Amino acid sequence: MGDEYKTINNIGEGTYSEKRSKFLAFSHHISNVDEARDILDMYHKKYYDSRHVCYAYVLGPDRHEFRANDDGEPSSTAGKPILGQINSSELTDILVVVVRYYGGVNLGTGGLIVAYRTAAAEAIANSEIISKYVEEEVKYSFPYVMMNDVMRIIKEMDPKIISQTYDNTCEITMSIRQSKAEQLRNKLKKLSFE
Repeated sequence: MGDEYKTINNIGEGTYSEKRSKFLAFSHHISNVDEARDILDMYHKKYYDSRHVCYAYVLGPDRHEFRANDDGEPSSTAGKPILGQINSSELTDILVVVVRYYGGVNLGTGGLIVAYRTAAAEAIANSEIISKYVEEEVKYSFPYVMMNDVMRIIKEMDPKIISQTYDNTCEITMSIRQSKAEQLRNKLKKLSFE
């Protein structure tokens, strides 16, 4: 896998109905836990008359930060199946929320697991999955006379320029895919010795 990971860049939606219970699923791209909380608050307000607002999220390129919540459903019947769908798609920086309207008939633990899993899978399937890269910052200071050589390397390697100051001593801060950072540093270092 290296420095590449998969996430979504739009809101996906899915629905599932079983024995008059209705499950509405939504997938969101998130960058941190606070964003997840804000989105969850919005769903709690928007669907205030629902019985449950269950969710799961995964954060970070290494996918180590995650949480699953059953919101009052029997243990591991909602959050875990939602998390399972995120994991089977190998996604990160994602929150999947499933809102349940109770239809008056108990579905049992097996029925609940199928319902939450299916609704979450549909929301993910209706999301646009994109690949992103772990990026690393590279800072470089150089005398103004080296400007053309530095710009040639920047054009060739195509890092994102974060900040730059041009004076007697110039400084540039760039962001580049982690696997290319060392190559960029080496090319810039060689300039200093030419």
